[in-house]
Amino acid sequence: MKTEALEMAKRSFRIEAQSILDTLDIMDFEAFGKAIDVLIKCNRIAASGCGHSGIACMHFAHSMCCIERPARFIPPSEAIHGAMGFVQEGDVVVLASRGGKTSELLPILDICKKKKVVVIGITENTDSPLAKQSDILIPMKIKMESDKYNSQGTSSFIALSAIFDAIQVALMEETQYTNDQFALIHPGGAVGERLNKFANKQHPGKDKER
Repeated sequence: MKTEALEMAKRSFRIEAQSILDTLDIMDFEAFGKAIDVLIKCNRIAASGCGHSGIACMHFAHSMCCIERPARFIPPSEAIHGAMGFVQEGDVVVLASRGGKTSELLPILDICKKKKVVVIGITENTDSPLAKQSDILIPMKIKMESDKYNSQGTSSFIALSAIFDAIQVALMEETQYTNDQFALIHPGGAVGERLNKFANKQHPGKDKER
């Protein structure tokens, strides 16, 4: 590896770490708290975004399922071809876009309004259509992406993922979600093995009862 490449790699770590701290500094925790409240009360959660934001939304939907909040990622292209039938009045749709102007998301906003679905918007641009039409706005702050052209969705992906992770851990705390609950729905892999060993130690004789 060239020295220049190594320095760019180190620089990427620093820039992305800073993007999380910058987002923390400008976070609207009143809005964040409202988001937690509606996510607890709703029956279903949908998330949508394009590109790197969409990939982060996929992770978010999976994270919600991991704490037993029924959720799915809806690709923007599928949302306007019937997939928005997944959500009903009182459900929550999370839409993420750094610029808040992603044209593929705007029709979803219209559908949500007509179906009386709560929209949580996550964007850096508080003057954008997404920000103005969201019921709850969660801000993010990205000074720059970590590549030398400032064009790849690197720092913005990390900051958005950090917001989603913060939502997950806050929901776990608010709902008192336990490792025993997670062990039941995650029996697979090394994580499942560790969780169930722990659960059996906490509740000896559990397997015999089955």
